[in-house]
Amino acid sequence: MTLSPEYLSSPSAWRETAAEFIATLCFVLIGAGSVVSVGIFLGSEETVTASTIVVIALAHALAIAVLVSATARISGGHLNPAVTFTAILTKRIGISKGGMYIIAQLSGAIIGALLVSIVAPTGTESGLGSHGLGDGVSTSMGLITEIILTFILVFVIYGTAMDPKGPSHLAPFAIGMAVLICIFAGLPLTGASMNPARTLGPALITGEWLNHWIYWVGPLIGGSIAALVCDEIFLKHGD
Repeated sequence: MTLSPEYLSSPSAWRETAAEFIATLCFVLIGAGSVVSVGIFLGSEETVTASTIVVIALAHALAIAVLVSATARISGGHLNPAVTFTAILTKRIGISKGGMYIIAQLSGAIIGALLVSIVAPTGTESGLGSHGLGDGVSTSMGLITEIILTFILVFVIYGTAMDPKGPSHLAPFAIGMAVLICIFAGLPLTGASMNPARTLGPALITGEWLNHWIYWVGPLIGGSIAALVCDEIFLKHGD
């Protein structure tokens, strides 16, 4: 759990970091891009209907499933600082690797959001899929929502990808489905981020920081609770 100069200078470290950077970039590009695309068709990014929720949820879920599949062998396919934080917390990876992963994820998210802003037609790029609280949703409600949603996501991750006896071959599909159902449930409330990188990229490019802290604190708390529950109750003491 100490900083390791040996790891930082190893070729594998940079391969793993590059995988996290590229995959998170692609995830934000697709995720934020889907929100902008829906806005182009509807004439407004702010309109939330059942059909827009389905489109946005499918885009995020399929992107996660595909990108986790592509990077699982290389880096573990985290694509999310909250997931990486839980891996450090449960001692599955060290601080050096975790820190590099998080830097790569945040950098990839920023570049992904920047690319969306560049390719989006003029007048449609506002917001870039930024997360925000829905009408009537208080900050406490938003925080609890992000905690619950991220708990569900990380619980699925640990039960499939992290469990040595789990169905790891199904992990990308299961994780994608977890993202899908969580966005179905949470998009009208908070945007259903579950991923600080996904929120940071668009926020930095657009300058929309209102309630931004919720999308860090919520996922980190929810993910940590899920990881510790799985690790201490199910994985360490399982048959």
